[in-house]
Amino acid sequence: MRNRSAAPIHTIEALQGDERRQELPSRKRPSRRSRYNHVFAIHSQARASCLSSQDAKETPSFVGFRNLMVLMLVVSNLRLMIENFRKYGVLICISCHDYRRQDVVLGSILYLSIPCHLFVAYIIELVAAQQAKGAVARIKRAETKADATGETDRKNFHYAWYLIAFAHGINATMNLVITSTMVYYFINHPGIGTLCELHAIIVWLKTCSYALTNRDLRHALVYPRADEEVPELYKSCPYPQNITLNNLCYFWWAPTLVYQPVYPRTSHIRWVFVGKRLAEAAGLGIVIWIASAQYAVPLLNNSMDHIAALDLVSIAERIMKLSTISLFCWLAGFFAFFQSWLNALAEVMRFADREFYSDWWNVWSIRTYWTSWNKPVYHFMKRHVYSPLVGRGVPPSIAQILVFIFSGVLHELLVGVPTHNLIWVAFAGMMGQIPLIALTDIIGRGKSYMAKVVGNLIFWISFCLVGQPLAALLYFFAWQAKYGSGSKQFSARSR
Repeated sequence: MRNRSAAPIHTIEALQGDERRQELPSRKRPSRRSRYNHVFAIHSQARASCLSSQDAKETPSFVGFRNLMVLMLVVSNLRLMIENFRKYGVLICISCHDYRRQDVVLGSILYLSIPCHLFVAYIIELVAAQQAKGAVARIKRAETKADATGETDRKNFHYAWYLIAFAHGINATMNLVITSTMVYYFINHPGIGTLCELHAIIVWLKTCSYALTNRDLRHALVYPRADEEVPELYKSCPYPQNITLNNLCYFWWAPTLVYQPVYPRTSHIRWVFVGKRLAEAAGLGIVIWIASAQYAVPLLNNSMDHIAALDLVSIAERIMKLSTISLFCWLAGFFAFFQSWLNALAEVMRFADREFYSDWWNVWSIRTYWTSWNKPVYHFMKRHVYSPLVGRGVPPSIAQILVFIFSGVLHELLVGVPTHNLIWVAFAGMMGQIPLIALTDIIGRGKSYMAKVVGNLIFWISFCLVGQPLAALLYFFAWQAKYGSGSKQFSARSR
């Protein structure tokens, strides 16, 4: 007879082996030979839903949702493009333009003459450098002879110092005054006026930095102090050896607004890199022009009646509709200028510091945004406005407000002067950053992930969904109120 007790023993061992296999993390299915295919444990351990952030052990990937959002954005914008084409046809017309000959001629002359103020600053610094070297020689000679005339030389040097500062101030101020007056009263086209005004502001900032930096270097030459040494980088070109035409021309074309006698340099120029960056800038410029002419202009034109009637619901709808194209043009313009153009210029000038921006798109604080998205302007404001104010005893909070006031005036000049409407919306937008900074600073104190998400949403909503479209509507409405008839005639010709 067969031993009946052996079969249950083997069966029990097989079942125990199956149970042990089911306890493994891989949860392998039992082999096909098993007669118990319906009993293996599915729910053998504690597991959390992958979207439960508090319980899940690993952060889930949202690549699929990202792909879906990109796909939906593409599809929805393609639908808007088809709708725009069916409604308006092709509005892009190269030959249809309103460039008056006076605008082109005056704009070209003005644009090319703006850098002359930098060379005037160079001439002033040449005189200042000669005066400083003479003062140093006289002071050393007086100290050697124990002569009392050394103090007189110091006073004379200070009088000359004030005259040099006055000359620099007049030169820099005339740059903005002449350009703004010409653009506001004599150049009708806002595009040409914007190019001239932007160029004037850049040269003005460079001129101020050139004068202020050399003033401190001149002071360090005449009154050397061991506890306040000039940066080590500058020692390869000490003052006044930096006051040369080549040094000025390099600063003129360098992608920075802050003057230094010496900059970090690369070893060579990568011309293929330059070509790629220039192609990107040109391509994105064409895309921005097409998007503005085909999509933004009709939206702005269709919004005028609603703004005149103060139809708030329709205005809000137009702002949301305009926010898409405004955001697209802004992001494309950011990449074209800060990534493509400035990198190409830096490569040609062998300018090694390429941090023109940081990851501003991830910021959860408005304060961090203003220190991240436009590094050249931020460095100028910190070095020549904020730090000197704090160094003279101004509280940091007051110094920050003064920086925003200064920046707001420049923004208003850049937008209001070319559109011939100083309605101070750009200035008000800059002033509105102050309470937003306070709000996001308070939210950020939580230091939680959700607090950062809320802060980042506040940034995107305030800048891209409300601020820029609303400003565009208001300035366009002011332009239409002033030049509406001419604009309508041009619109009719272009169609």
